[in-house]
Amino acid sequence: MPKVWIEKLLDEPELYLLRIDDDKIKYFEATWDIPEGITYNAYLMKTDSAVVLFDAWKKDYTSEFLEALSSIVDPKEITHIVVHHTEPDHSGALPKVLEANGHSAKIIGTAFAKRLLEAFYGIKENVHAIKDGEELKVGNKTLKFITVPWLHWPDAMITYLLEDNIILSCDVWGGYSIPDAIDDSDEGVVENYLPYVNKYIVTVIGHYHKYIVENVEKIKKLGIVDDVKMILPGHGLVWRKNPRKIFEHYVNVAAGVPKKGKVLVVYDSMYGFVEESVGIAVDELKKLGFEPVVYRFTDKEAPAVSDILGEVPDSEALIIGASTYEASIHPRMRYLVHEILDKANYAKPVLILGKFGWAGVAGREIEALLRESKFEHVATVEAKGRTTAEDEVKIREGVRKLVEKLKG
Repeated sequence: MPKVWIEKLLDEPELYLLRIDDDKIKYFEATWDIPEGITYNAYLMKTDSAVVLFDAWKKDYTSEFLEALSSIVDPKEITHIVVHHTEPDHSGALPKVLEANGHSAKIIGTAFAKRLLEAFYGIKENVHAIKDGEELKVGNKTLKFITVPWLHWPDAMITYLLEDNIILSCDVWGGYSIPDAIDDSDEGVVENYLPYVNKYIVTVIGHYHKYIVENVEKIKKLGIVDDVKMILPGHGLVWRKNPRKIFEHYVNVAAGVPKKGKVLVVYDSMYGFVEESVGIAVDELKKLGFEPVVYRFTDKEAPAVSDILGEVPDSEALIIGASTYEASIHPRMRYLVHEILDKANYAKPVLILGKFGWAGVAGREIEALLRESKFEHVATVEAKGRTTAEDEVKIREGVRKLVEKLKG
């Protein structure tokens, strides 16, 4: 059975975390490999005269959610349900919650969320569509609703508890994995968790990553970033020791801020020819003081594309090695390159290393794709068959050219 956490976060207002650790999921959104799992976090707040539920869990865990919820409050007592984001991993249990509630709670979300709730579940009664910046008094507490569209659906919003400086954010400021703790109080837990945040940002929000920076700026202008005391996301850790850290981390990933010396190297090699060229490039990188992070598709291994995508934002540069396959790019590399350009499109220099048997195509196709992106194509070294001494000279020159781009 997945582990369920029911944790009281505050006494006034009474604020609870309801979290379940989904260790059964393998592919988030039926696409991204996440053997590390994920959590679904919902929150319940009791005020002097209102009970507010913020989001829910995935439909698969509806019975567990109702049991956890009922251990804190009779569902019939819930007066308001805030739906920050209608994606079913946060709203799937909602129809049964409403049944248990007797459909008396007022449902709150954006106008887009209102349409999606009807489309997904037929929910259309007692739904209030908020306006950006709207405030609602619930008992002795004030909820301020702030729309953050495209993080990562157009329906997304966050709630700010004015009197307590708390943000409830659903997908925003979340991450993959099942942390051993509920919050960021242990630096070791945070250090282990943040790489999964990178992976989450790129795969889930990456297509819209420019909106992370825009929406954080919007929140900063409201004065919330400086005052926030706690961030409660829909996945992963609660941030209450240092909530500014996750703000900054998200912005750094969205902006592609690099880690000094990190170069991401990805390639396919069916029979070892591409690997020869890449090995030379890696050797040259190390000689120049860089730390290559290498992922390879061979007849013995096939890394998760989601893991590779998570490495792009903080890399200084990329080296892509690809073989020509049926007059195109090798299928695995073709898919990877398209996903990098869609999810992790940053202004970083790229060196292409291509190999072919009878006709070289892969290098030219990747070049063409890069021209439509933010990436900067530095050079292509494409060779037929084995890597010759002349090829080695060109590869090392290509790496040095790549490094020169990083200097300025």
